[in-house]
Amino acid sequence: QVQLVESGGGLVQPGGSLRLSCAASGNKFSENIMAWYRQAPGKRRELVAAMTSSGSTNYGDSVKGRFTISRDNAKNTVYLQMNSLKPEDTADYYCKMDYYDTTWSVSWGQGTQVTVSS
Repeated sequence: QVQLVESGGGLVQPGGSLRLSCAASGNKFSENIMAWYRQAPGKRRELVAAMTSSGSTNYGDSVKGRFTISRDNAKNTVYLQMNSLKPEDTADYYCKMDYYDTTWSVSWGQGTQVTVSS
């Protein structure tokens, strides 16, 4: 099993930056995908960014060019650097890990809130 804990959320002004962190603990699985999702009030949860254990990345269209996902495999941690933040980026941000042992399993973090407002 894997446990995920997010940190780094908060209040930021439009145009500002934040960096979210997600630390994974428990069993380690070499084949995995770590991702960030977000959910704004009244909206569906959407993919923000994902990164495989081999380094391939994928971004949601609304954050391309502004957000960067990275990971430190030694620390079992994934980061989301968010720049040029907009009010529409306001949401709860969740870390997700898909990992393979004998089958694929999923773990979610508890979420961290990001508010972009002046």
